[in-house]
Amino acid sequence: MFRFLPILAAFLSQTPDVTLPPATAHVRFVADGLGTQVYACTVKDNAFAWIFQEPQADLFDPKTHQPVGTHTAGPTWTWNDGSAITGKVLQAKPSADPANIPWLLLEAHSTGTPGALADVTYVRRSDTQAGAAPTSACDAAHNGNTAKVPYRATYTFYSIN
Repeated sequence: MFRFLPILAAFLSQTPDVTLPPATAHVRFVADGLGTQVYACTVKDNAFAWIFQEPQADLFDPKTHQPVGTHTAGPTWTWNDGSAITGKVLQAKPSADPANIPWLLLEAHSTGTPGALADVTYVRRSDTQAGAAPTSACDAAHNGNTAKVPYRATYTFYSIN
């Protein structure tokens, strides 16, 4: 029986990544996101808390390091050609490091402008570094303040067609 324990342990440790899109999706673009996650100090459920407001990030081609677009509230991704998509979170996977924002899988919808992002159906945020909400300095004295927390992430854009 003991000779099967390593095999069983290996099998159990391979949990599927919920942020991966369906197997029918294929990669259209990959971009490095560099920017901030914006939080506001406000009252929620009778307590002060930092509440996520929006991302403010620039997107770069990982090979050329040239800017290719932006990532803003919505969430919205806008490519340099003017095409844009908005996303809806389908899955989230917490990071092992609480300072990092979670990995996400989002369903994407075109805003209608033709271009590179027009056929994108999924966006995956992975390889996150930092960006989590502050853990202090949100109280009555700081009510209404905002915090811009720097972060990095990889954004992978997928299409089904």
